[in-house]
Amino acid sequence: MNGRIHSYQSMGTLDGPGVRFVVFLQGCRLRCGYCHNPDTWKLGEGMEVSPKEVLNRALRYKNYFGVDGGLTVSGGEALLQAQFVAELFALCREAGIHTALDTSGSVWDDQVEKLLDLTDLTLLDIKMTDEDSYKQYAGCSLRQVLAFLDELQSRRIDTWVRQVIVPGFNDTAEDIGRLNRLLAGKSCVKKVELLPFRKLCKEKYDRMGLAFPFDRYPEATAEQVAALQRLVVLPGANRKP
Repeated sequence: MNGRIHSYQSMGTLDGPGVRFVVFLQGCRLRCGYCHNPDTWKLGEGMEVSPKEVLNRALRYKNYFGVDGGLTVSGGEALLQAQFVAELFALCREAGIHTALDTSGSVWDDQVEKLLDLTDLTLLDIKMTDEDSYKQYAGCSLRQVLAFLDELQSRRIDTWVRQVIVPGFNDTAEDIGRLNRLLAGKSCVKKVELLPFRKLCKEKYDRMGLAFPFDRYPEATAEQVAALQRLVVLPGANRKP
């Protein structure tokens, strides 16, 4: 099955362990207030490619992956093209390439279930820590995301949880406390990574004639994020991240 690709990054270092070939898929139904890629939202756009074509591109960089690197599929929302990603991950497994799935965890169907059987690592974005904020600023339910996390736990799929820290929105000790409680008991979570809110995407919104919903918030500093990171409790701390 062919997929719709927005773009590639050949030597990524921010989307999973090691050096990675990153595939950004086209299409997302969420409208997160701080989304950096509004140009990936529209379904049906982008380059149409086969799983084999993507694998062949990734193989050009395999020598750079080392022990930890591999291929990451991001978005957009990768779960909207779960069958395509599953076929790609199956090819990667045959080729000895580690796979990572970067997702909001907001989609569940039979194809997603099959995809998880072929996924080595999941990068799960937990965008907010309460139901009302999720519905207002992401466009889905926190319950959907937590149900997806439950599936990752039951399948023992290594998971990195990531959250963007926005000053004045989710940057308090109470916010991190809620995140810790949401993750409590989830031994599949090997890493919790807090990321600083940035507004480099504002130019994209301007070019597309869109309002940037979180433009009113300041960017996060490295010091702010580091202070909050120290409050994170890692559920799988007894295991190597």
